[in-house]
Amino acid sequence: MQYLRSLVYVIQVYLAMAVLGISFTPWAILSKRGALVACKLYARYALWSARWMIGLKSEVRGTVPTGEVMIAAKHQSFFDILVIFKALPHPKFIMKRELLWTPFIGLYAKRLGCIPVDRGKRGGAIARMVKDVAAEFDEPGQLVIYPQGTRVAPGDYKPYKVGPAVLYEGTGYPCVPVATNVGLFWPRTGILRKPGTGVVEFLDTIGPGTERAEFMARLEEAIETRSDDLMREAQGG
Repeated sequence: MQYLRSLVYVIQVYLAMAVLGISFTPWAILSKRGALVACKLYARYALWSARWMIGLKSEVRGTVPTGEVMIAAKHQSFFDILVIFKALPHPKFIMKRELLWTPFIGLYAKRLGCIPVDRGKRGGAIARMVKDVAAEFDEPGQLVIYPQGTRVAPGDYKPYKVGPAVLYEGTGYPCVPVATNVGLFWPRTGILRKPGTGVVEFLDTIGPGTERAEFMARLEEAIETRSDDLMREAQGG
């Protein structure tokens, strides 16, 4: 029964993306505000429908940043993107360049000021990312990057990449680590979604000026330790 509920949820939530994407396209093309309103509405709808269709609630903990900051977030599934996007006033995601060719997502990502990255080009991709971030941030916003570069299932480990440290140094922004447990309920692949409470928690800020090695160590320790705590909490300790 839960699998059937999950299937229905997945179908309708992508249909909702198409409907909202088409409906808001003229406004999104004319105004960046139109793109932001459409995406906020979609995130709210996706989270609301998840609550009553599959029993998956969302919870935001910690102090949500509102100024110009870098958000370095644990990434377990699409659900954490929805929760973070809904919580932040004006998020701008570092995203893989291939998503620019995805229907609706590509258009709206461009209008929101998201930064595409060629993940296979390593050093060249990082240099271009820093340049693109500098060009884009003529408007206030929160820059969201995933330090591990991809979705990581609970219990798995992937090393943290250097991109967050380069952006941290290049922008001079404070960095807010973000932990989550959402992968327990909404997996990185597959259809089945489980009931529960997916938590996204904004942790203590790492101020500007921290040396690179120390920054990376503090970032990883904060995110991994708290994410493990949240997953243990969700599993009953």
